[in-house]
Amino acid sequence: MPANTNEQKRLTRKERRLQRQSQEVIKEKLNFTLKKINPLTENQRRTFNAYDNNKHLLLIGTAGTGKSFLSIYLGMQDIMEQRTHEKMIIIRSVVPTRDMGFLPGSNKEKSKVYEAPYYAIFSELFGRGDAYDYLKNKNLVEFMTTSFVRGITLSDCVIIVDEIQNMNAQEVNSIFTRIGKNCRVMFAGDIKQNDLSNKKHDVSGFRDFIKVIHQMKSFAMVDFQAEDVVRGDLVREYILTRERLEQSGVIEPLS
Repeated sequence: MPANTNEQKRLTRKERRLQRQSQEVIKEKLNFTLKKINPLTENQRRTFNAYDNNKHLLLIGTAGTGKSFLSIYLGMQDIMEQRTHEKMIIIRSVVPTRDMGFLPGSNKEKSKVYEAPYYAIFSELFGRGDAYDYLKNKNLVEFMTTSFVRGITLSDCVIIVDEIQNMNAQEVNSIFTRIGKNCRVMFAGDIKQNDLSNKKHDVSGFRDFIKVIHQMKSFAMVDFQAEDVVRGDLVREYILTRERLEQSGVIEPLS
């Protein structure tokens, strides 16, 4: 007992502070755990299996099926288990960054508005409301818009490209050609939620991108349907009803 007391006395004030900080970090890490998620539908199961088989992913289809949620979960599981990737980079549709000039604040402050879905996803996955900001501060997660992709190389990371239906062909190409060594990439989108304008340069590159991915053996594509909706019964009922009316010609299909 006295030996421990003497040893503690030999520590400087700075060393004792660093020791306390180290203990706090360890304690925080022990309490910061990723929730276990199991697939709920056959297409979700296909997504898990494809990722486990080292495939890059293209997740397309109906809203509310968990495309973004599953992508982030699988990527963060990879990172938290310290497999081969150091961080996650989320790249969001460029549509808001084209049209966000009317919003007050810097570009960083403006783009923060479009990070809202990820606050909710990370909060659910980690069981704490500050999870997204915490992981960003620890440089384990980074958010960027397509406006700032050119001229960089992304390496040793999991890349989530969300809302891909809102990107034109040039933008999709710019992202793809930024991917460096040791990366896992997951694209997610729903053509029925296209926010692009009707201008020629704003034509979505989504459909052509799907044709390219079909020819790439390193990718697995999962097409989520209305029966895969897990957001809620009301959402599922709405989507199934709308699809039935579209197919019978009662209402115009979304595009």
